Amino acid sequence: MDIDIGQAIKAINENAEYRIEGSDWDTLEWLNSTAPISQADIETKQAELQAIEDAKPSLEDLKASAKAKLIAGKALTEEEANTIVL
Repeated sequence: MDIDIGQAIKAINENAEYRIEGSDWDTLEWLNSTAPISQADIETKQAELQAIEDAKPSLEDLKASAKAKLIAGKALTEEEANTIVL
């Protein structure tokens, strides 16, 4: 999943009110007296959140890990168990 500008803004200020068209920085408008956040700060937060997202194991990886552990008789993590709950 790609982290968008809005997710980064809300991660910085969960009460921020703004309007933006897609990912067009030129259309970013701060509403209702929301203190503006610099584009650099938003891009930094966006990159930070994207790195966290990218580090998460994929569903396929979790399923493979769960299967291997089950075969070996080892305990599963909660994430692994969630991939096989019926």
